[in-house]
Amino acid sequence: MITSKQRAYLRGLGQACPAIMQVGKGGITENLIKTVSDALEARELVKLSVLDNCGEEPRAILDQLCEALGADGVSCVGKKIVLYRESVEKKTIILPK
Repeated sequence: MITSKQRAYLRGLGQACPAIMQVGKGGITENLIKTVSDALEARELVKLSVLDNCGEEPRAILDQLCEALGADGVSCVGKKIVLYRESVEKKTIILPK
């Protein structure tokens, strides 16, 4: 669990990074979960875009992905969601205390 200060720091980092994946009409699938998990391990901070043809709300997708991946939801603004999970091998982001 991250603190509000850490969440604000990560939100600032997430503003600059591009969305690397999209959630479409298929919604959350096993393949999407595996791909996002691999991306979180490599980057620690991942931004996704929820397409208009997706049947679910972005906040619900964020909650489902956080639960499935053991990640923390950083932000959900419009159709963009940002996830954070500390990497086991690479520690690329140093969070403030």
